Formats: sequence, C-alpha cells, structure tokens
Amino acid sequence: METQDTAAEAEFRAQVRDWLAEHLVGEFAAHRGVGGPADDAHWEVRLAWERELAAARLLNITWPREYGGRGGSLAEEIVFLQEHAAAAAPYWVGVQGRDLFGPTLLRHGSKEQKARFLPRITAAEEFWGQGFSEPGAGSDLASLRTRARLDGDEWVIDGQKIWTTFGAHADWLYVLCRTDPEAPAHRGISLLLVPVDQPGVDVRPIRTIAGGREFCEVFLSEARTRADLVVGPIHGGWRVAMGTVGAERLLTTLPYQYMFERELSDLIKVLRDRGRTADPLVRQRVADAWIGLEVVRYTNLRMIASLTRTGDLGPESSISKLQWANWHRRLGELEMTLLGPASEIVGEDYGLDLFQTSFLNSRAETIYGGANEIQRTILGERVLGLPR
Repeated sequence: METQDTAAEAEFRAQVRDWLAEHLVGEFAAHRGVGGPADDAHWEVRLAWERELAAARLLNITWPREYGGRGGSLAEEIVFLQEHAAAAAPYWVGVQGRDLFGPTLLRHGSKEQKARFLPRITAAEEFWGQGFSEPGAGSDLASLRTRARLDGDEWVIDGQKIWTTFGAHADWLYVLCRTDPEAPAHRGISLLLVPVDQPGVDVRPIRTIAGGREFCEVFLSEARTRADLVVGPIHGGWRVAMGTVGAERLLTTLPYQYMFERELSDLIKVLRDRGRTADPLVRQRVADAWIGLEVVRYTNLRMIASLTRTGDLGPESSISKLQWANWHRRLGELEMTLLGPASEIVGEDYGLDLFQTSFLNSRAETIYGGANEIQRTILGERVLGLPR
C-alpha cells in the first residue's frame, strides 16, 4: 500500500488546494461541510458550488473532455475528493448523476446516450434519481416487480420504487425493470432511462426520522420512455446495475471519512468543554472510537491502492462498508450516551443538533448501499469461499 503522492499527484494536489483556497469564500465558506450523498440541505448553495467546480473541470475528472470532464487519471480524481473533503467544502448535489449513474453510462451506454446525458450531468443542468429498491425488494433487489413492456417504439412501465434519494429534484430516473417476467430472478431485468416530467411518474417525498425529505417513493403508472433508452443489453440490466453499486463503494463514500473525523473532533470538543474528559472511562471510549476510525481510514487506503493498481476494488469493498457503517452507528450511540439527558432535548419544530441528526441517520447506514447481511454473505461466499 503506497501512501505517498507521486510528483505529478503532489503537483495536482497543490493546484486543487490553491483553487479551493481562492474559491471557497463568502457564502460557500459560510456553508462549509453542509450536505452529503444522502442529505439535501442547503440545495441552492451546493448547486452553485457544483457549477463553480464544473466550470473549473474539477468534476468528473476522469471523464473525457467531450463530456465536460478533464480527461484526467483516477489518481487525480481521488486527490480531488480527498482535498475537497478535507477543506469541508459544500457537498455537490449531483451525486446520483455524476457518482453513480454517470460511470455506469460511460461503461455500458451507447454513443448517443453518452453524448445526450453526460455533458448535462457534468454541467449540473440535469439531475438523476435511482429507481432500484422497491417495498418488497430492497437488499434482495433481484426480486423486483416493476415491469416494462414494449409498445411500438416505447417502453411502458408499471411499478413502484422507494428510497429514491433526491427524487424530488430528479429530471430523469434510471430504473431497473423486469422486461422478461418468465426469466430467472437475476435475468430478464433491464435498466431504462425514464423522464420524470410526464403523467405516468408520481414522485412523493418521504420524511425521514431525522426530519429530512431527501428520500422519495416513485409510482410508475404506464410511464413511457423511448425504446432506445436502455443502458446495456435488454434483459442484461443486472450486470449493469452491479457496476453502479460497485461505484458507490469508494468514490461516493470516500468523503465520509473526513466527515466522520470532523464529527469525532466536535464530540471531543463538547466533552472537553463540559469537563467529561476528566473521566477515564469517557476517555477510553473516545479512544476506542478514534482507533475504529483509523481502521476505516487504512481500509480506505487499501481500497485506493487496489483500485489504482488493478482497476478493481477487491474484497476491501465489502469490508469497508461493514466497517464504516457499523463504526458510525456505534459513534452515534456513544454520542447519545456521553451527552446524557441533553441528547434527548430537541429544538423548536423538532430541531435536531449535529449529534442527534447523526445518531438517527446512522441507523440507516447499515442498510443502504448493501445491508450488513448482504456484505457478510458476499465476504463469506466470494472471499472466504464458504458454502452458500
């Protein structure tokens, strides 16, 4: 595992730092650290920041220049993500398009699809929502029941999707549909691109336990899309979708490490101000949390090394998801315990502080992006070679 920059990487890191120092000012500086991959807070400020990044070709660094990217290396992409997160810059709002759907389209899309959609994703002009999970098909995604049938030169889609992050802001959905209902579970599925602005698509926000409305449920009732808006082969959408899930493992979640570091530092400051750090048991529990975060950090470094060396995330992908999700859930529980009765007091209109919001949101982190049970099954069967 190599942790030192090459000369070229060091030069690019310095350029990114200089650019951030020059541009992360004013309203952007006043909103440091806001938002996240599953948080739509301060949307307009984050949208303006994303367009600032796009103008400098700092978004989608590895994408070809013809699609608005920089034509750079994966190492440069990782350097940017590290520096952006370390500077606590506002988190971009186009995460579904640029981090998840975009790489999938680059790998599996047609030339026409790439030319139509990728430049508008990079420019933060169009936004996407993911239509994967369903009320009866979350972690068991292969049991999805949303169907699509060809009617002339259009697909007609019926079904329901749930947990569509940023669905209320989406112009398009990338939707997994069963196009061959007679095929086995993992076959007969296609990935369709569906415009939201039509009578057959009803997007309804869901208020989460922490008070946010970034999740949505989507009802598809004879929704339509063109016959050529299939990514990858018809009935071959499962393999295409697994590439999307794989992309989520590192590049989307890499900034989490820096968010977690700031959260733990904020907790230590509050505990110190309240005199709690004089208690050796409190210090021991905080030290355990710090050690756990170091384990997460080094696993991320191993993933980066594997990805840049082989182009594959390797088994560290599932290990990392288990590590950071469980670590953050335990940190939330520790925060509530150490803050005592104050952790149970909320503000006006159920206003939550940083620690309360983190605690509540962390309950979902061991579910989305691949539940704990799924990750352990992957590790057991594919890494350790245990029987099914």
